[in-house]
Order: sequence, then structure tokens, then C-alpha cells
Amino acid sequence: MAEPGSGMKPLRALPVAARRRLRVLLTDIDGTITDGTRVPAAAYSALEALRASGLIVIPVTGRPAGWCDMIARSWPVDGVVGENGALWFRYDAKRRRMERHYWLSAPERAAARRRLVRLERKILGAVPGAALAADQPYREVDLAIDISEDVRPLGPKAVARILTLFENAGARAKLSSIHVNGWFGDFDKLAMTRRLLAEGFGIDADKARDKILFVGDSPNDAPMFAHFPLSVGVANICDFSGRLEAEPGFVTRRTGAAGFAELGRALLAARRVRRS
Repeated sequence: MAEPGSGMKPLRALPVAARRRLRVLLTDIDGTITDGTRVPAAAYSALEALRASGLIVIPVTGRPAGWCDMIARSWPVDGVVGENGALWFRYDAKRRRMERHYWLSAPERAAARRRLVRLERKILGAVPGAALAADQPYREVDLAIDISEDVRPLGPKAVARILTLFENAGARAKLSSIHVNGWFGDFDKLAMTRRLLAEGFGIDADKARDKILFVGDSPNDAPMFAHFPLSVGVANICDFSGRLEAEPGFVTRRTGAAGFAELGRALLAARRVRRS
């Protein structure tokens, strides 16, 4: 069992009153509701039960647009933010219509893609062992370099080199549990989450911060941890101790999907009390 970092409290310290007044659950995917590449039944069931309890449930992920289309259509969610904030999708089942919103215009996305193709060649040539993420063909905006998903895990120096190459080219770069993602544009997970909540649900992410909870597991979640006082890290967040720009307020006892299921039980118990 991982121990909380210096600023993180155990999940049991999350006030029951705060759990009861929640309106929105935002969740990372990889390393948060997954174990490896799989979403175990307990985590998926927790996701479904939390939405059935009345919460607005939105994954906020670095995964590609192609995956986000499937997630928005098929998972028990109300929308999804993808590619680290490049886009948000929401599926209207009654109208059989997918809403797709992007931070960058189509011409801006095309120009950024050309720059990223050149940068991809430079990074793969400079960092032995790095590879293009297997999901890259389904991405519309960002570039994902695999550092541990389908390759032998790269060491800290190699990861730092990839981050530096992105930044030296003027791109933004973020480290997740499996990839280094880079992009051209002034967006991140928090910026696009603000837009989705405002445009899709009429919720001001600043004024309603005490009614929104985010759960994640890695450095690219730092903007979300910093903004939302009700932020939770599954226990594997402790693997990044000392490398987080911002820590979550609370941490689960269990890692990955089991940690998400642990959070789900805590929230559902409080919501059942509120309704009784």
C-alpha cells in the first residue's frame, strides 16, 4: 500500500458533507480506472453506479479522439475531454448525434500536425527506446510518445530528454503514466474541462469548485489537482512524489482501478445517506 505524499490526506479525511454535495465527477482513465490496459469490472461498475446516482461523470484523458468517440458513445458517461484538453465530445443518444468541439480550428490543427510530424522524427531519432504510441493514428491534435505502455519502460533521463525536445520546439508537454504527450496550443485538461462544463452543462468550474471532484494518477493531472480542492489521487500517484507541480488533496489506499472503486464506494455511501 502506498503512503500519502506530504500534502495528501487519506481518502477517509474527505468530509462526508463534501461528498454529499457533489454534482460532477471528473476522472482520468489510464492508471486511474485501469489496471494496465484493462478496465476491471469493479471500476466500470463504480463508474456506472456513480452516474446512476445523479452525478455528471466525465473522463478527462490524454487518450486520442478515436477512443473518445467510442467512450462518449458506449461508456456510462456524460461527455469526455481528450488529448489532454484538445477536444471534448458528447453523444446525444436520443438524437443519435455526436457533438465534437476542438480548442483549435481545423486550419490550426493541420498546421500543428505538420510541426508535430517533424518533431516526431527528431524525438524518435534522439531517444533510443522511445516509440510512437500505438494509439497515435487515432489522434487529431497531439503527439504521444510511448515511454512504458508497449515498450520497455524508459528511464528518467530519457523521459526528461523527450520533455525537453518538445519544450525546445515551443510545444507544451506533459508526462502521463504511459506517454509523454506534446502539442501546440494554449490548452490543457483544465482549460477544456472548463469549456465542457460551461458549454455542455451550464456549470462554472470556478464558482462550483466545491461541487466538483477530480481523480487522477500522474503529472499531467496537476492542473486539475491544483484547481479543484476536492481532488483525489489513486495511490499510484505516490510513484511521482517530488515530480508533481500540484498534488491532490486526498489519496486512496489502493492503486489504479481498485483505488477508483474505493473512491466510488465512499461517494456512493454518502449519497445514499443524503437520499434516505
